[in-house]
Amino acid sequence: MAEQSKIPIGSRLVGPGEPSFIVAEVAQAHDGSLGTAHAYIDAAARAGADAVKFQTHIAHAESSPEERFRVNTFPQDATRYAYWQRMEFTREQWAGLADHARERGLVFLSTPFSLEAVELLERLDMPAWKIGSGDTANFPLIQRVSATVRPVLLSSGMSSWTELDEAVAWVRGHGAPLAVFQCTTAYPCPPEQTGLNVLAELRERYGVPVGLSDHSGTIYPSVAATTLGANLIEVHLVLSRECFGPDVASSVTTTELASLVQGVRFVEKALRSPVSKDEVAADKAALRELFGRSLVLREGLPAGHVLRTSDFAFRKPGTGIPARRLDEMVGRRLRHACAADAFLKEDDVE
Repeated sequence: MAEQSKIPIGSRLVGPGEPSFIVAEVAQAHDGSLGTAHAYIDAAARAGADAVKFQTHIAHAESSPEERFRVNTFPQDATRYAYWQRMEFTREQWAGLADHARERGLVFLSTPFSLEAVELLERLDMPAWKIGSGDTANFPLIQRVSATVRPVLLSSGMSSWTELDEAVAWVRGHGAPLAVFQCTTAYPCPPEQTGLNVLAELRERYGVPVGLSDHSGTIYPSVAATTLGANLIEVHLVLSRECFGPDVASSVTTTELASLVQGVRFVEKALRSPVSKDEVAADKAALRELFGRSLVLREGLPAGHVLRTSDFAFRKPGTGIPARRLDEMVGRRLRHACAADAFLKEDDVE
């Protein structure tokens, strides 16, 4: 399948030939603190990310007392429902975060985890919709965001090909632009589960821009994915390894994010600039002469001496007969006596 044309996300185009779109995922690292959430925006901007992404949770719309995930992880929350309540921001607070991100030159994104969250975020003019791995089969949610005809960024961390095929079909059925992330829902994700091979499979299967949503807690998979043509990179961000929370081990620090951005941009520039070995050799001719080796006589030799391999040393600079011509010179006869340490010349031999 031919690769899809580029898709717009805010002021950026994402797809083949464009720089990777690097998303700093804050998720719940702010721990319910609005001030900390704003600090993450500044940190992502300083590190050079293209976008900062949050998660919009509305407890009554997505959770219930039956939810057992990470219960009692946070001491102040008796239930997971209470945790989600503590993570909520008002629409005005979300608007402030979005404005702050845009002021810092970042695309503002937030994953909705309910239809109510979509309604809230839609009022903020969300430029694209990120669908988390747990909602790939949540077709009412996918249908709702796809109906906006804004780009849908689909994660695949828990999905089989059949389930992913269905989700892609739902998005395409509404004509919304699409990108798909390779992702493995493991925190942290070990290298053997990263699935870098899936990037090519996604591109071939769906013909869309593809990305890596990485939870390894390192910069390595993201840089590697760039060499494999990833159009989007998403990593979880934490201000410090000293922060509290279950996602710290699967996140990169702000310093590491800056290194990741530098590494991705370095690789992209290298990939955009194919090298001709012959052109490089011509351009480095002076250096080749400086660092090359010439044939030098180890000892003084008389006229008529038949040259042997043992007569030669190989020394810089490469301004004389190149060392690669050794076999050609062995067996030749000297026209005249030559001094020790002399660079052999063409007219020294018969």
